[in-house]
Amino acid sequence: MNSLAIFTLAFLCPVAGVFVGMAFRRQLPQHHLSRDSTDVIKLATGLMATLVALVLGLLVSSANSFHGTVETEYKQALADIVQLDRYLEAYGPEARELRTLARHIVAQTFQRRWPDEDFGPKETARTTNREPLIDLERRILGLTPTDAVQKWFQSQALQLTQRLMAVRQLLSSAESGRPLPPLVLVVVLVCSSAIFASFSLFVQPNPTVVVALGVSALAVAGAVFLIVELNSPFGGLLQLPSAPAHAVLGALTQ
Repeated sequence: MNSLAIFTLAFLCPVAGVFVGMAFRRQLPQHHLSRDSTDVIKLATGLMATLVALVLGLLVSSANSFHGTVETEYKQALADIVQLDRYLEAYGPEARELRTLARHIVAQTFQRRWPDEDFGPKETARTTNREPLIDLERRILGLTPTDAVQKWFQSQALQLTQRLMAVRQLLSSAESGRPLPPLVLVVVLVCSSAIFASFSLFVQPNPTVVVALGVSALAVAGAVFLIVELNSPFGGLLQLPSAPAHAVLGALTQ
């Protein structure tokens, strides 16, 4: 279920609760709406609202931290890819083919993540029995350094090939998001519906009340939408931009 569908559901559930509360108001005997009963229901509703607000706040904070962590890793991995290319270039002309192979791997990863954007000619998987990154590492290991300088650049390049794997994992569909637990979503929506039902249980509907409840329902839906979006750093409306990826690919072609 995408974020817009969850936003719609999170908005409709409290609205449905409002209509349920209005319907119950007409059916309940008058003594069920006495002052003592009203006070007890308001206290229970206040407790429930506090718990829902606490859960939403914690979920937003957790999702924001996750989004920030992924963004930091993404930018650091891209910077390390450029550094890998520079180390291979510094190694000497023997590593020219390895630079080309690394660029193919990076371009293919970006094209898979952003298929509608221009990352140059479409890269196809190379016919090899080995995974491209393993092949790259093997070929770096196969270099024969002639002095201490080349040996150092070879060792540093081997370490930085892991950043290519990090980028591929970050940008893959399986690793790019963290779904909101369905049980948590159900509990939040059920509690929100109950809270809004209690709101409409003690008041006659009028335009002011309807607007206030509608804005509150939008606030709840907006919080749930924000949680879902922040938990999907490479998808949705708040996804991380592809501009750094374009910049890295441009740097690799220099």
